[in-house]
Amino acid sequence: MELHGKVANRNLTIKLVVVALGAFGFGFALVPLYDVLCTMTGVANKTNLTKAAHIAEHPDDAREVTVEFVAQLPSVGSWEFAPVVASMKVHPGRLYEATYTARNLSGRDTFGQAVPDVAPSKAAAYFRKTECFCFTPQHFTATENKTMPVRFIVDPALPEYIDRITLAYTFYDTQAPSAKR
Repeated sequence: MELHGKVANRNLTIKLVVVALGAFGFGFALVPLYDVLCTMTGVANKTNLTKAAHIAEHPDDAREVTVEFVAQLPSVGSWEFAPVVASMKVHPGRLYEATYTARNLSGRDTFGQAVPDVAPSKAAAYFRKTECFCFTPQHFTATENKTMPVRFIVDPALPEYIDRITLAYTFYDTQAPSAKR
């Protein structure tokens, strides 16, 4: 009976070590997977920042595109979150800035993270954010209110049939990485 217990314990230990190593490996794999996702979607991509600088040298002043700003909150969390303006008309190739405001209603210090979405999906490849509060978690003290900018350029190569782009953010309550606490 005792031998069977030792074998079972050894097998369980091996399984737990394999699971721990798998989780550790998965953690390392997330960084390159995130980079691939950013490259595919055009979000927070360093290559796109370089392209955006080049695009800004060749604006299309004859064309106007309406950019709409949307703010969403998940069903859990204690935030106020909204764009300062609902929309703006932009000329492709010019650098613009829009702002969102967020207020922590939780009564405690916390971090918030915005997750962007661009619609229509075909426009995402032509919408370049050069600076965005969505790139990093934002620290909020209890009841703090922040105005957060997003700077962007619409690529003049945007297909002509797209005359309206929606930039939507969902703002989540999140914990900061342990190194920042």
